[in-house]
Amino acid sequence: MIDPTLRAALEALLGGGIRFDVPLARLTSLRIGGPADAVAAPADRAQLQATLALLAHERVPHHVIGGGFNSLALDVPVPGVVIQLGRLRRLEERPDGMLRVEAGVSHSQLTRFCVDRGFAGLTFGAGIPGSIGGWLAMNAGIPGHEIGDRVVEVEVASPSGQRRSHLPRARLHFSYRSLRGLAPGSVIVSALLRVDRSTPEAVRAEVDALLARRGATQPLSVPSCGSVFKNPPGDFAGRLIEAAGLKGYRVGGAQISPVHANFIANTGGATASDVMELIRLAQERVREHSGTRLEREVRILGGAA
Repeated sequence: MIDPTLRAALEALLGGGIRFDVPLARLTSLRIGGPADAVAAPADRAQLQATLALLAHERVPHHVIGGGFNSLALDVPVPGVVIQLGRLRRLEERPDGMLRVEAGVSHSQLTRFCVDRGFAGLTFGAGIPGSIGGWLAMNAGIPGHEIGDRVVEVEVASPSGQRRSHLPRARLHFSYRSLRGLAPGSVIVSALLRVDRSTPEAVRAEVDALLARRGATQPLSVPSCGSVFKNPPGDFAGRLIEAAGLKGYRVGGAQISPVHANFIANTGGATASDVMELIRLAQERVREHSGTRLEREVRILGGAA
């Protein structure tokens, strides 16, 4: 619970940008999750840093989410403050041909920007939801392309909110679905990304092809969190889950998608417990069937799991 003194301080700092006792089911793509003590949506860098400084001073934990994708919020309450970065949405073309992109910029916004200006190199994620902050934190991508490949530097706010740092690519360690090199509790504010010159027509054609492929191979019409497991080296999690006989399998309102077995869908009324049971079952069956240990890609909010 947020005590009255901290509540008043957060309201004075953030105004309408702070809400209390917010169900995370409203903020995550799976439409699942218990209540957060508070959800803060800073309007800019200054408010973000001031919020982090206040929480650090009061020793209140914070959790960062963007669009709520790649996240499973458990059914239990989430203590502390959830920070949403969706209002940090500045996207600028620099004279050197690079882009400065704030963490709250959605990938669809970035894709439209690149199409309009004929910038290639960042549209590989067309149709994959999420925000740039989340994409950077997990080094999102598709086979052959990852966001980390395009990073020149990342701007972060310290956990205490006392400073912002611009970390060059050489100080960061991107690997498959991972970014290391940031202090625990740091918050990604923006990134400087490299793009290639092309034409709007060529970039649009690439985007249209990717959107068509995703529409045919992924369950886009039902709530999901995206890929649940990382692909093991030389294989695909979806193939392994399907080979283990679980494609379409249900627990409660959650279902391993009959379209793509590395997606778990909320078909209506699913709980986090339903999803966690499917995750456990997929890991167990795949290990029994193929000997492969599936590593979870989806992030858990609300407790250790």
